[in-house]
Amino acid sequence: MDDDEITRDAFSAARGDVAAATRFVSGTQRQLHSLLRYLSAAGVAEDLVQETYLRAFAALPGYQGRSPARVWLFSIAKRVAADHLRRQDRRPRMKLSDEWASLAEHAGATEPDHGRIVVLRQLITALDTERREAFVLTQLLGLSYVETAEICGCAVGTIRSRIFRARQDLAGALAAGPPPRWAVSNG
Repeated sequence: MDDDEITRDAFSAARGDVAAATRFVSGTQRQLHSLLRYLSAAGVAEDLVQETYLRAFAALPGYQGRSPARVWLFSIAKRVAADHLRRQDRRPRMKLSDEWASLAEHAGATEPDHGRIVVLRQLITALDTERREAFVLTQLLGLSYVETAEICGCAVGTIRSRIFRARQDLAGALAAGPPPRWAVSNG
């Protein structure tokens, strides 16, 4: 589904068209979930997707169409993730090893997956927040630098810089070898 269709569906949904609202969600849900999985802990991404849609549908009557509806939705998602992280900072956190063990058990595994995808996801998650947002939006979700700059509220040059530095950070981390054992062990 392209941005024009998503935007048309958003305007129709704002006027009460239930079918358009359904298409809006189905056309954005996969990318929204991917974004929130990287901006927060994997275990809460689904809840944050729901929170994003709740906020978006509440704000939909005021949506003016100055940017594509997908970009508008991702801006809301970025704020939802930031709000979640602020709430998490106020609570005691599990050790990373406990979180990995819990996720592995939930998936039915006896040990966490040590594959390259898991390692790369860890490295992306470990990036500075601003670099991670820019990297995920452009490199994983395929948004343009202009759209990403709009979502992040900064200049396109800043996005280019964040992506460059994110790539440097990832390359350096990959060259350094696998993540430390404490990140995936129960010790």
